[in-house]
Amino acid sequence: MPSDHLVTYLLIALFLLIFGLYSLIRHRTFVGMLIASEFTLAGAGLNFMAFNRFIAPDPAVGQIFALIIMGIAAAEAALIVSLVLMVYHRYRSIDPEEVRDLKH
Repeated sequence: MPSDHLVTYLLIALFLLIFGLYSLIRHRTFVGMLIASEFTLAGAGLNFMAFNRFIAPDPAVGQIFALIIMGIAAAEAALIVSLVLMVYHRYRSIDPEEVRDLKH
């Protein structure tokens, strides 16, 4: 079965990482950048879980790191959403091109 190989998981994680980084560069909205960063963090979490399953002698280590990454992703999402709300409240737009001057 293909899911019994480490390479399969690493290729999926690489795809998530590349897609996330490409989307971070290409997206022009704060929400798009947030979703792209979530893809990048999901790729990192998948790497930890794959190495945990196939290589790690202690199975809890990869799971703990994956939980830490999930916590970082949740904190990052909460922070970005609050920043987007603050920027929208002040500038009435969430387009980064329209919000050039953040000093007020």
